[in-house]
Amino acid sequence: GILAMSAPSSKIIQFEDGWDKEIKAKALDPLERMLNEGLKRDQTKLFNNQDYAATYKTCYDMCTQRTPYNWSEDLYRKHGETVQKYLQKYVLPALKDKQDEYLLKELQHRWKNHIIMNKWLQKFFMYLDRYYVKHHSLATLAISGLRNFKSLVYDEVKRDVANAMLAIVDFEREGKDIDRTLLKQVVELFETMGMGGLDAYTEDLEEPLLTSTRTFYARRREDWIASDSTPDYLIKAEASLDEEKARVTNYLNSHSEPKVLKVCEEELLEKCQKILLEKEGSGCKVLLMNDKTSDLERMFRLFNRIENGLVPMAAIVREFIESVGNAVIEKKKAKVQAMKAEGQKEKPDDPEYVKSLLSCHAKYVDLIKVHLANHALFQKALKDAFVTVMNAEVCDYTNAELLSTYCDRILKAGGDKLSEEEVEMNMERAVELFTYIEDKDFFGEVFRNQLAKRLLNQKSASDDLEKSMISKLKAQVGTQFTSKMEGMLNDLSTALDHEKKFKEFRESESEKGKCDLDVSVQVLTTGNWPTYKKPELALPAVMQPAVDQFSRFFDSDAEKRKLAWYFSLGSVKMKATFYGKGGEKDKKSYDVEVTTLQAAALSAFVDGCSYTFEELGTKLNLEAQYLKPVMHSLCCGKYKVIAKSPANNKINPADTFTANKKFKNNNKRVKIPMASLDSNVNVKKVTEDRSVTIDAALVRIMKSRKTMSHQTLVAEVLAQLTLFKPQAK
Repeated sequence: GILAMSAPSSKIIQFEDGWDKEIKAKALDPLERMLNEGLKRDQTKLFNNQDYAATYKTCYDMCTQRTPYNWSEDLYRKHGETVQKYLQKYVLPALKDKQDEYLLKELQHRWKNHIIMNKWLQKFFMYLDRYYVKHHSLATLAISGLRNFKSLVYDEVKRDVANAMLAIVDFEREGKDIDRTLLKQVVELFETMGMGGLDAYTEDLEEPLLTSTRTFYARRREDWIASDSTPDYLIKAEASLDEEKARVTNYLNSHSEPKVLKVCEEELLEKCQKILLEKEGSGCKVLLMNDKTSDLERMFRLFNRIENGLVPMAAIVREFIESVGNAVIEKKKAKVQAMKAEGQKEKPDDPEYVKSLLSCHAKYVDLIKVHLANHALFQKALKDAFVTVMNAEVCDYTNAELLSTYCDRILKAGGDKLSEEEVEMNMERAVELFTYIEDKDFFGEVFRNQLAKRLLNQKSASDDLEKSMISKLKAQVGTQFTSKMEGMLNDLSTALDHEKKFKEFRESESEKGKCDLDVSVQVLTTGNWPTYKKPELALPAVMQPAVDQFSRFFDSDAEKRKLAWYFSLGSVKMKATFYGKGGEKDKKSYDVEVTTLQAAALSAFVDGCSYTFEELGTKLNLEAQYLKPVMHSLCCGKYKVIAKSPANNKINPADTFTANKKFKNNNKRVKIPMASLDSNVNVKKVTEDRSVTIDAALVRIMKSRKTMSHQTLVAEVLAQLTLFKPQAK
């Protein structure tokens, strides 16, 4: 508080009288005595107001007398000497014979006393601080007191104190209980000795602490590496890091946390990372193999703490995923080899193989997403592994064909019994695998052919699912990739409108143009669909009027579009009656489902006619390449509705054909399959399309750049080609 002072007395105070008889005798000696004898708990008021005021007044008077009796300078000097003498006489000797925790306790006690002494001296000599110190730009009494403690006590004992503290810290690291409050108080002393900064704490305590931490954990590392598995080691390492973090919170300065943790990370993780990751029986690969997700999470967490610490872990993950994918391929190869050894052919439909790849991919997508924080390094590891797997050589069929055939299977009516949600999920996963395939254009060609078959044969399970699959592909590789597929679906969606108009047209035609057959015509846009063989079939008289009638309708409805008939794609339902030896009595009728080509051939054999291969070809206007598969399906398949001579399973130009009078079947409805005239995928077309795409890219780049080196041009073209990976020759 502020003291109200009376005017100075006229009597001059001599320095010795004022100091020895008043200030020292009545204030300083009692203060030292109280500190040495020990204060009562929480005792802060050592002097009553009267005693304090008397000492203050003496100081005030001594500082306000006129020169040569102004004792301000002498009092300031004496204040410093008082502190110094006390520290040298009582404090230093008390600390010199102490060690370990006792040294810390004594220091803490003496420091507490010093704070009290400093405070009271500051109060007694307050007038000095207000005028003399300010006027002469000297250190305040409080700072002067701290400086004396630093130079006389702290600098003498700081090394021993730091060593004692470090021994106690190690003691705690061994799991023993320690007096954390004491350590926190001593840390506060180190902080105060920085005089407003942290230099003293950093140099005198933190640096030795970091050195001893490094030594401690280097020893731990050697012990643990020798005895523990990787997961056990990492559990201990993580616990140690948590303990060190808590240790800083409990009694060290918060600035030490990153430094202490960095030392621990270097010693426990960086220096033995390779050993831990590759440890036999418990390294990263073994954890992946045994689905030890929590151990992998911990490994990720810890190595994520060190710079580039995840790079070697990601490399192992990539290698492992690749090996799992390759194992699936090897299993497939062995299966195909066994089939071939038994004389069977490989088929492009291998759902088990594709499901294995799908589940393998889904498993590691999930692992990375849930347990490895979906980290970019591991996403890349998964991608790199699956790019290798999906573009590896399998057997006769590529992964692109096998994957597309799997999609065909789940989108086909009567395929795998899956719910709509399951089909959606499988499509989603299949498209994820598709993104890794380098020859995306080849997959697209296979998929488009299979889509065409599903649509034309009414085998598609659902239009919505077809659209969903196409939109998934579109999202990955763009409109150009899916535009033809969308065009195919669009053709079919306009078919109903066509059918309705055609029906109206038929009803409006005069009697002479009418056709008795029930006809449905599918109009396709040439550019959208795959290219098909186009045999120029001479239709039976009963079918020709239907074709003529639709042609008239189409010409009236769409003047500028040219109509071409693809009889190889059509289908016919016809009634066939077979007469046995007994004539009318022995007749049997069947509902036969066949292709248009088969129907035309069957019509030729009405009324027991017989033909040679050549004669039949002339009658139907069919070349041998088209007629052979047609006749093979009718003579050599499951339903031998036509008899051939000589009777064998091959169609030869010298063969003769006639209706099979002996044909019998338990089912009234008979569907006679026929081999397709078109190969599944036109590889030549894919290659030609690639040439066009490369040329277009070259032109585009050169138009915008005008001139560039060959090497840069090649690199630029390769960067633009996303649907296939050309050979950079």
